[in-house]
Amino acid sequence: MKKRYFVLFIIAWLILSWSALAGGDIVVKLDVKVPMRDGIQLSTNIFLPNEEGSFPTILVRTPYGNGDANKGTPRAYAQAGYAYVIQDTRGRFESQGIFNPHMDEAQDGYDTQEWISKQAWCNGKIGTTGPSYVGFTQWISAPLGSPAVKAMFPMLTCTDIHDDLIYASGALQLSLAIGWGAMVTVQPGENLAKINFQELYGYLPLTGYPKILGREISFYNDWLAHPDYDDYWLSETVGNKFNHINVPIYNWSNWYDIFAKSTTENFHRMREEAPTEEARRSQKLLMGGGAHGIPVQKVGERDFGENAKIDIGTIERRWFDRWLKDERNGIMEEAPVKIFVMGINQWRDEQEWPLARTRYTRYYLHSNGKANTLHGDGVLDVESPRDETSDIFKYDPNDPVPTNGGSNLTLPAGPFDQRKIEERSDILVYTTTPLKEPVEVTGPIHLILYASSSASDTDFTAKLVDVCPDGTAWNLTDGIIRARYRNSSKNPELIVPGKIYRYDIDLWVTSNVFLKDHCIRLEISSSNFPRFDRNPNTGHPFGKDAEVITAEQTVYHNWEYPSYIVLPIIPADKK
Repeated sequence: MKKRYFVLFIIAWLILSWSALAGGDIVVKLDVKVPMRDGIQLSTNIFLPNEEGSFPTILVRTPYGNGDANKGTPRAYAQAGYAYVIQDTRGRFESQGIFNPHMDEAQDGYDTQEWISKQAWCNGKIGTTGPSYVGFTQWISAPLGSPAVKAMFPMLTCTDIHDDLIYASGALQLSLAIGWGAMVTVQPGENLAKINFQELYGYLPLTGYPKILGREISFYNDWLAHPDYDDYWLSETVGNKFNHINVPIYNWSNWYDIFAKSTTENFHRMREEAPTEEARRSQKLLMGGGAHGIPVQKVGERDFGENAKIDIGTIERRWFDRWLKDERNGIMEEAPVKIFVMGINQWRDEQEWPLARTRYTRYYLHSNGKANTLHGDGVLDVESPRDETSDIFKYDPNDPVPTNGGSNLTLPAGPFDQRKIEERSDILVYTTTPLKEPVEVTGPIHLILYASSSASDTDFTAKLVDVCPDGTAWNLTDGIIRARYRNSSKNPELIVPGKIYRYDIDLWVTSNVFLKDHCIRLEISSSNFPRFDRNPNTGHPFGKDAEVITAEQTVYHNWEYPSYIVLPIIPADKK
């Protein structure tokens, strides 16, 4: 591994050195060792203007390599009068230490910020930026309060590793956890393309994955060992520390990103909890129509039009010019929230999140007991149910509902036609009549589901779908709940077979106009695999179970148990 990294290092050094010498416009310092408080040194590349003086500094801390991975971004910033610093996180590439994802990023980030602020080339003002894991490294160090950090630009990221990344309402985000874990721990000579990931995802018990992967991943073992929200996760969350973050922050994500919900919540919490009025006013949110990347025209199988694209790089530069160079460039006079509204495929400015004019509307589930498949009799409308026959389906962990788009990282993400999936008898489908007028749904979405199971633990899933007049069924957003975590992520409780429970299923967030003659559809099932791990229905300790049993699931919708989805409707006359 060292030899491979050394060769990559030499190539990067030659390219960057040649660029600096050829242009003479920037100075590049490679593999500068920055000391942490415990003596570990982190490899850091520094890009500077080729002139005397001190400069505002952009900091990127990444586990993905600190070379010029941003396609010229460091050079562009250095040419514009910034210092640009890219650091390998602990245990990655040329940095010392052991890579234990997320665990050391708070202190390492703070120590790096303090080190930068003391360098002659830094004028004492630092802005942090970067997406995904790189965004987390910004958030987790922010509550420590380095006075040098004047602005943040976290993209496509989260602030709570247990709830936002590894587990979702108790269910393991399987493909993301093991897929990403395998990627960042790839061994010399190992070819990940040759690994049968479907076999890897499907192997039981979950703890037996080395039989397929061929090796152990220590931090993945820890994740499997801590499904409850226990003390293990405390160093990996901002939690109740938003009131310690006194920094202007520009949050960006997309509706099909794995961090869509987290991004909107981070913005909202900073607007409510930041320690000063100035900090609360200095928050921005942008939500695009893409997945885990730059907003693009086509996501999954759906085309959102040329208008869906947006220049994130220019927005980032304007943000830092405002807060690190004190340029009055108008960015703070713009609306604090910008969202891409799917369906009409238009960007729109807003003043808050969630939108203050939202009318949270209940759409109730109805049927005569035969809502199975898209050909069933399931109906969704605003009328509360009376005496109705419950719907029943069987959930077999050996034949789970396959993931078909959605908010994924290692699987195809975005909107896909759900009709083939909806042919399955283990999916209940509830659909409105064709809409007489457009209906906008923008905001957080929850399903209140009354259900029982023959098992002592199981899962329930839900998916919101936009059905076109030709029948095409675009998934918008979805969610899951593990029965034992229905009340708490910290204190699991098994269910009593046959007993009816109330489940609050979080379907995250979206923004979509259901156009005239479209239908609003809700799918309910018990699996979404391999995005989420399969619940074996046994109630045994998590991750160690190779046994599975089939569960009979009953969904109730009557006057006593009125199951419904709460949709955030935006009134047409008040947009």
